[in-house]
Amino acid sequence: MALKLVRDAPTVWNYLNGLVNLYKPAGVTVQQVQNTIIHNLCRDLNQLEVRPSLQRVVIGNAGESKLVVRKVEDLSDNVLVTGPRYQPEDIKCRFSANHGRFTSGVIVLGINNGTKLAFRLQQNRPLRVYRVTGFLGKATETHFANSRVTARATIDHIGSEKIGRLLASIQASHQRKMFELSGIDIQSQAAYELACRGTIRPADNRVPMIYGIRLAEYRKPFFTVEIHAINETEAYLGELVHEIGINLKSCAHCTGVRCIRHGHFLLEDSLLKKDWNLQNIVSGMAHTNKLINQHPDMLQQHSSSLQEMEVVPLVNK
Repeated sequence: MALKLVRDAPTVWNYLNGLVNLYKPAGVTVQQVQNTIIHNLCRDLNQLEVRPSLQRVVIGNAGESKLVVRKVEDLSDNVLVTGPRYQPEDIKCRFSANHGRFTSGVIVLGINNGTKLAFRLQQNRPLRVYRVTGFLGKATETHFANSRVTARATIDHIGSEKIGRLLASIQASHQRKMFELSGIDIQSQAAYELACRGTIRPADNRVPMIYGIRLAEYRKPFFTVEIHAINETEAYLGELVHEIGINLKSCAHCTGVRCIRHGHFLLEDSLLKKDWNLQNIVSGMAHTNKLINQHPDMLQQHSSSLQEMEVVPLVNK
């Protein structure tokens, strides 16, 4: 089918409903991202061919006791009076995850009718994957690099093997915690049958749960861990890096958090800030609709078990 260039703003507006995969930069809040998206959409929509001003009926005297009925422009509906046709209040937005200021990477935004899909995606709690970078030897007040240093320690005794063993123990403890939250004895037959079905979600969406954690890179004093988690927050990931430093008989703080996957939404498909315009957002919605049709479990999970996803190589941005 041949592509057709559309210059009519109302037609484009009808297609502006759905989810879009964005790349959130570090150092900005999700509210700032939302304001930027809304501003760019209003700017681009108003540059298209918007609807003309409304017409009003005027009855005038044409002389010789004759009346003439004609239509004239209603000046109260002129854009010079009312302002641009598309205003920021016209666009509804909702994020499916509440990333912190220092978190970068994949974030899914619902626009207009897509806010309902964003809510369903948030309630379904798909698995998120992070690359978290820490700095060994220094501890800070907030566990992040932008706060005051509170402690220093040596790191000569720390190697990649030691970090790997610690991360394996953290993953095992969270797997045990998963069975404890389900209220099932880990030595029972019910626990065995539950484990055969795969990892499960906790009933309480306020409890962070780590399903996998491994060392991705170690360049002393920096180390990067890959974390597969549910119900996590930026503060929790910072505390986790701090605890890793303490368990290594040293100290550490977090220097970067990047979300590389949210369910089936991947890093390489996310829109960079320079691409946050009307054309790319509508195209991104079309790609997202195909993704949802291929994986309807992202919006409605039929089982408490997590769905297995194909591991894809990381693309740096």
